[in-house]
This record gives sequence, C-alpha cells and structure tokens, in this order.
Amino acid sequence: MASGGAGPSDKPKHTNRLIHEKSPYLLQHAHNPVDWYPWGEEAIARAKAENKLIFLSVGYSTCHWCHVMEKESFENEQVAEIMNENFINVKVDREERPDIDKLYMTFILLINGSGGWPMSVWLTPDLAPVTGGTYFPPKDRWGMPGFTTILLKLKIKWATDGEDLASTGRSIIDAIQRNVEEKHQEEPERVFTPEEKYRQAVTIYKRNFDPVWGGSLGAPKFPEVSKLNLIFHAHLQDPSTKILGVVLNTLEKMAAGGIYDHVFGGFARYSVDKKWHVPHFEKMLYDQGQLLMAYSNGYKTTRKPLYLEVADSIYRYICKDLQHPAGGFYSGEDADSLPTWESTDKIEGAFYAWTYAEVRDLLRANLEKFGDIGKVDPVEVFTEHYDIQETGNVEPSSDPHGHLLGKNIPIVYGSIRETSEKFETTSEVVGKILKVGNELLHEVRDKRPRPHLDTKIICAWNGLILSGLSQLSCIKDAPNRAAYLTSCSKLVQFIRENLYDVQARKLLRSCYGDESDKAKSLETPIYGFIDDYAFLIKGLIDYYRASLDTAALGWAKELQEIQDELFWDHKHGAYFYSEANSANVVVRLKEDHDGAEPCGNSVSAHNLIMLGDYFESAPFREKAAKLFSYFSNVTPFGYVLPEMMSAMLLQENGRDMLVVVGPDGPEATALVDAVRDFYMPGLLIVQLDPSIPDHSLGGKTLKSFKMMNEAPTAYMCHNKVCQLPVTEPEKLAEDLVNTYVFDYAEYEN
Repeated sequence: MASGGAGPSDKPKHTNRLIHEKSPYLLQHAHNPVDWYPWGEEAIARAKAENKLIFLSVGYSTCHWCHVMEKESFENEQVAEIMNENFINVKVDREERPDIDKLYMTFILLINGSGGWPMSVWLTPDLAPVTGGTYFPPKDRWGMPGFTTILLKLKIKWATDGEDLASTGRSIIDAIQRNVEEKHQEEPERVFTPEEKYRQAVTIYKRNFDPVWGGSLGAPKFPEVSKLNLIFHAHLQDPSTKILGVVLNTLEKMAAGGIYDHVFGGFARYSVDKKWHVPHFEKMLYDQGQLLMAYSNGYKTTRKPLYLEVADSIYRYICKDLQHPAGGFYSGEDADSLPTWESTDKIEGAFYAWTYAEVRDLLRANLEKFGDIGKVDPVEVFTEHYDIQETGNVEPSSDPHGHLLGKNIPIVYGSIRETSEKFETTSEVVGKILKVGNELLHEVRDKRPRPHLDTKIICAWNGLILSGLSQLSCIKDAPNRAAYLTSCSKLVQFIRENLYDVQARKLLRSCYGDESDKAKSLETPIYGFIDDYAFLIKGLIDYYRASLDTAALGWAKELQEIQDELFWDHKHGAYFYSEANSANVVVRLKEDHDGAEPCGNSVSAHNLIMLGDYFESAPFREKAAKLFSYFSNVTPFGYVLPEMMSAMLLQENGRDMLVVVGPDGPEATALVDAVRDFYMPGLLIVQLDPSIPDHSLGGKTLKSFKMMNEAPTAYMCHNKVCQLPVTEPEKLAEDLVNTYVFDYAEYEN
C-alpha cells in the first residue's frame, strides 16, 4: 500500500527520486514522504552546498526490521518533515552496494559492538560517520532512544558544534584506514603452523557446536556453511578426530527444523531459537547456494539419502520460485506477507504457518489421494511427525509480536522410522503420507499471498548457486542430475550475457528482473566487487569439474587475472573489497572473516591454488602464498577464516588429480563419474584426448599418459605421484570408497 493512505488503484500521495531506480529495495521507498536520494554525487553535493548532515539508511528488500522502521518512521509525515528540513537523506540497498554497507557497518561495530539492518548512520558532508545504530523505534522505548529524538539532537549538535562532529568523523575514518593498513603488519607473539591452526580449529568446533541441536551453541542459529565445509575437510584430514559428527548432526537438525521448508524445500536465513524451529522467514539465495554444497558434501561423504533429498529440494525451490526465465536467480524472498488477500498489513511468517485445523481439514478432504495406507489415519501420522498441535507449536519467546499465536511451524523431533513404529505401520507408508500431505499443503500455500520477491540478480550469489549446483550434479545417484547440469550451463550463459561488460572487461554487481524474459541493467553500471569475482570464479571451476567445459575454466582464469588487476594490494598483499578510485568510497576495506557468506579473500585463496595447478601459473601460486602470509596472525584462524583454512590444508597437503586419457564418450565419462562422485576437496580433473596430439592441461600431456588396451584409462595422482592406470570405473570407485565414504551411524548422537 502506498504511503499516505492511498489505495491500490489510487495515485500515491508522495513520490521521490527513488522511483527512477531499479533496486526493489529502493523502489519500496519511492513513495515515502522522505525526500530520499540514492547514493551518489547529487546527494553529496547538496549536503556540501547546504552544509547538512547526511542520514544514510542501509537495508535490503527482504529485511523484516527494515519494513518495520519504514512503516513507523519513513512513512510518517511528521518524521519525514524533520528529516527533509535538516538532513540529506540517502537510501542504499546493501546487496547492490556492499562496499558502502561494509564500510559504515565497520563503524557501527566499532561504536556499538554489534550491527544489523536497517543500518542508520549520520555522516558529515565529507562522508565521515559521526554516530549511528541499527533499528530505532519512532519514539523512546525499550530503553532505546527514539528516531525523532536522535534527529532533533543531531540537528542541534550540528548547528552548534558542527566542527567537533566533523573532527570526530574524520578521526574515525582515519582509524578505520589505519586499521586496514596496519592490521596484519604487526608481528604476532607466536606464529602457528598450519598443523597447529588445524588442530586449534578442530578443538574449537568440538567445543562450540551444540551437541544436541547442532550448529553453534545458543540462539539465534545461522547455518554457518563455511564452518561446515571446513569440518568436512578437517574430517578427511584425520577421521580419528570424529569431528564429522559435528557437521552431520548440524545438517540433520537443520533439515528437521522449521528453518527448512518441509512443504516444498529451501531454507530460511536463520532460526531465532536453538532448535532451528522458528525461523526468520526470509529465504536468501546465498544460503541456498551454500547449503547445496553442504548437503552435497554430506551425501558424498556418507551416502545417506536424506542429504541428497534435501539438496534436490533446494534445487526444486530455487528453480520454481527464484529463477529468472533466462536462467539467473533472484536474491531472495521476504519474511513478511499478507495473512489473507483482504489484509492490509503484512506479518512475518504468514505464508509458512499453519493452524492444526487447516492441516486436519485439508488432509481429511483428500483422503483418496493417499491410496492404500492400511488403517492408519494420515492426519494423525502427519501431525505427529511434524509436531502440529491444536494450540500451536511456537513458544511465546520465539514470537514476541504474537504473529504465530495458535500457529504451527512444522518440525521433526523424531524420524520416519520412529513415527512408523508408533503407528504400527511401515516407513514406506509414513513416507507416502508425508509426501502427499506436503504436496497438498504446497498446493494450498501457493494460493496464499506470496512474500515479496527481490528480483535483483546478484553476480556473487549466482556464483554460489553455480558452485552448489555443479557439486550436486557430480553425484551419480542424484535424481535430476541432467537438469542440474542444464541449469548450470544456462546460468553461465546468463552471467556472460547479463553480468559481464565486454567493453570494460568487468563484471557487473547485479542486473534486474521484471515482467519480461530479459534482464535489465543500470544506465550507470555498478561494477563487481571482490566477492562477485571470487564466487563466480569458484563456481566456474566447480562447473568445469561437473561438465569438463574447458571454456568455463578458461573464463575463470581470465576473470582471476582481471580480479588481480582491480583488487590486489601490491604494497601489502591481499585483495581490497572495492576497486581503486571508487567514487565516494572513503576507505577501501579488506574483509578478513567468513560470515553468512565466505569472504572474497578466503575463496580467492582456493581459486588461486586450483587455477595455479590447472594452468601451471606461478603468479597465481605466489598470490595464494601471500594471502596466507597476510592473514597469518588472524586468530583463531580456522574459526574466523574457515574457508581460507580449507584452502591452506590444500596448500599444505597437496591436491588430488584425476587424469583420464581417451576420447569423449560414455566410457571416459564413466571413469570421471567414478571419482567426482566422492567428496574430494581440491580435486582437479584433466581429460586428454588422443586425437589432439598437443593436448595438455594442468601440466599433463599425452607424452606421459597413455591409453591402456586401447580403452579410456584413468590415473589418480596426488602431488604429482600417480597410481597405476585403471580402465574399469568400478575398480576405480572401489579403490576410493574406503578412504572417502564413512558410515554415518558411527558419527550420529
């Protein structure tokens, strides 16, 4: 509903300059009474000309508390009047301009110790921050100063003591700049070896992960996939640590919890409780991509069907609800939605919550669809298995606004086997009831008002999806393997056509979907940041492993060279987040921790090692070594930088390489399939075609590798030492099973 009380068919009472933007988040604020500017020279020039503070509001389209602050403050005409008269007001989509977001979030973390969105920061006309926070209520409450209170105090402070504020702001910027330049130059008290860093990481993960519910201890709980991926790698390093149980327990409990959409698939961003039960309902693309990797790794490591089922359901979800017609993927879906089509106010979780009566009546009205299930009552089985209760199953502490009162978020506390034993039936019958029941719920849910879809298509996050789908498509038993690979191919083509500026030789940060089949770009492009390059390069390397498309591998090499030109710090080492001389960016940051997404430096370490091997590139290898050196005094290394720790393990212990000699065809493919079906971090695959005499890759040529008995032949190598050639895929797989597949029952709680 437009601000100012206009109905759906009425002309909005207010329209500001954000109406000309393409970001869904900015467009959401285009009818606020606030005189918003997008980030750029126009707003900054006006702030300087009128000597006013800039109010910078940063959020994203699917952010629940961003919506709350908009409704309470930015749609309020009295609040807007104060803002417009005394400040230059700027809106930033953090997903579109992560460089701006990360810079001022660094400031917020420095002064407050914690951060989040919406982020609210006041800047001098020279873009130096003077104060800020996250969400502010409209009036003083909950022990928090009200937004109006802060506006009026800052108005007076700037008018009476502006130079003091400006001086404070400049000193803060100087401190952040020094922090970037000096952070990793100090000599640590002690230099830990890679082996010591690995052991330290194992100890910390065992201590900090919840032995009952998985994930980190306490609440809220985030997937933290970079940590999960390192645990898989650490387990292979030394299975005797039994650390595999930490990651398997986490994958199990997440898949059982309400953070996972049992009705159709996909994961919410995090849960507010320790049991993964009640999520913050927004579904973000970057989580789907990373969790595709984690559940694929889980299946490859254990062959447990559940992990493959969950990964496949993520694929089903992103293709149905997040995919642009041309093949790219949208950013995410909102937490909030209308409870009914007649409602005027959105609430969190309305799309996903169920009353007991809704479930009972729906299943009873469709009993014939369950087929022959014996004497069991599908309503009893379904509601028992998912803890659907007549009074609702959401604890009040997880629902402070009362939006889920009397509602249920499906969660599984037992197993299909335990449910079948309770109702004296078979696991097959229970599985059928759950499948049909969820299909019925999905059909009904699709008729509800959907959460808002952010149709921004972000390069970095599509790189994560490319990695996840590529890793999933390496699994021989995957139910939709051909479809996964087709989606990968289509996605690579989409990125080339829509997120790469051929003339500038640069990636774009994002493009935008609308009602047409074509993606749209900004007139003034926002070029990619380090994550866009690093995540896409990794995706292309993983896609090559799944498809053996050498053009994709060649593009990865080209993009790595461009990334090195644009972001590498030749003075101190490591990659800056943004390009040099970026307009209105007062400090170039370097990310040094893996959070909800891995940082670009961590992923780049992996990429440089792999590309260094594939192309025998000394410059790539040297940069990888410099990255490890630059971040060497980060501690605890494996906990702060798990993705880089994994890359360091590859550096220290070497990589596996599969060399297949033989022409393209089913026999050669079967040999490749036999190996890429396992979780082998850092696996390189080279296929040499005898019909191309000078064929080489990864330093491997036909001079050293021959076909045996005129049949396609595989050589497994580690650190340039190769085992005896094998021509039978079954024998090749058999040799790997004992090293790379583990009985999950040994590691379960």
